[in-house]
Amino acid sequence: MNGLTLILSALSQGMIYVPMALGVFIAFRVLNMPDLTIDGSFVVGMCVCAVVTIAGSPLLGLVCGMLAGALAGLCTGLLQTKLRINPILSGILTMTGLYTINFMILGGQSNLYLQRTELNAAGAQTQVASDTLYKSFRTLLVSLTGNRRLDANLSAMILSGLIALLLLAILAVFFYTRTGMAIRATGDNEEMVRSSSINADRTRVTGIMISNALVAASGALLCQQQRYADLNFGSGMLVVGLASVIIGQVFFGKRSVTLGLISAAFGSLFYRVILQLAYKIDMPSYAVKLLSAVIVVIALTLPLIRRTIKERRAEREEAV
Repeated sequence: MNGLTLILSALSQGMIYVPMALGVFIAFRVLNMPDLTIDGSFVVGMCVCAVVTIAGSPLLGLVCGMLAGALAGLCTGLLQTKLRINPILSGILTMTGLYTINFMILGGQSNLYLQRTELNAAGAQTQVASDTLYKSFRTLLVSLTGNRRLDANLSAMILSGLIALLLLAILAVFFYTRTGMAIRATGDNEEMVRSSSINADRTRVTGIMISNALVAASGALLCQQQRYADLNFGSGMLVVGLASVIIGQVFFGKRSVTLGLISAAFGSLFYRVILQLAYKIDMPSYAVKLLSAVIVVIALTLPLIRRTIKERRAEREEAV
């Protein structure tokens, strides 16, 4: 794999995970709360998208996957606000329940390929690959450019990038609307929001639903890009999302919510480039989660290291 192909592959994967990074940013930075539903909502978006895509509608599969993620967020939000269950525990409960639901969606199997059964001219049953957004988009680009050798990673990166930009623009506008600002205020100071006659429970639930819908969107996109859904894909997604958010904030800092969303998207891309470089040195696949944890630790300690360096430099200047 040459350098250009490696970068294209990394950016293609990174674009797919941008919606998840945006969702994690909303939960952990805007709402200022831990949400462990993410591992489950990623998979439920993938599973619902797979079933609807096989039925013949990949675009509807993406939408339904996001709605399924929003419903998962609704369950977590209601557990927190109505039953007063601890946020961490409520996320764990929803995530645990989603495993069984995802298993049922996939028809009692652990994975499902995007293919349907059809009868051929001889009357025998054959497996036909289902259409996906990525396949349709590549066909469109080939017809527009006339280049039948168009790189699949490039077309996938363009489509995922367009979807990510659309979601990013919608969120940037949304968080300056009345509802969006109420969600931001709830994360900053919930007690003040309650004293202002704003329904803090409703805004919190809305924020959690949006967060998990975005995470499910990444699961749905990954399902269509790799052409199958798997129950085990959700493991470790929370760490991946946190790594993206933290890496982005190392470069951009903590400023406005719009810049925070942009930094989360950038972090997702940068994180994937790091992983691709790790694969380049023949890192075993089972070490990916360990690498993700190490990246998060390094990103978390960078601000402390910078602050320590600045303090020591200031002390030296004062001594001189």
